[in-house]
Amino acid sequence: MERPLGWTRNPLAEFDELISQMGGLLESTVGTPQAAGMPPWTPSADVTEADDAYYVEIELPGVKSKDIDVEVSGQDLIVTGEIKDRERKGVLRRNARRTGRFEYRVVLPSEVNTEGVKADMSEGVLTVTVPKAEVAKPRHVEITERTE
Repeated sequence: MERPLGWTRNPLAEFDELISQMGGLLESTVGTPQAAGMPPWTPSADVTEADDAYYVEIELPGVKSKDIDVEVSGQDLIVTGEIKDRERKGVLRRNARRTGRFEYRVVLPSEVNTEGVKADMSEGVLTVTVPKAEVAKPRHVEITERTE
């Protein structure tokens, strides 16, 4: 079945944009989610898996590394922090950037080596490298020929 002309690649992307715009309208009317007692927002992230580790890349433009906390407990990775609102001069006509507390949580699919976790920040992207535990790493098993 062919898509009608004018459809984007992902038709649900338009709904996501609509929800985002409605959220912005609500925030501009009643205040930020934290002021309304709502939970922290979740930043965009990608999780990739290699043979030896998981890599979690979280978009946090403008956030300083001192304002971020990375915690690993068992298979849970929790990244929290805060984007502080800047003081502005003049009248703010549109506020589309998120501020306030954020939280990103993911449960990784296998056991990890919590002692080897590393995090670095570059160009607004936090990359957390979580090495797999030895028992979770794939191992190649050699097959031997048996002669009878």
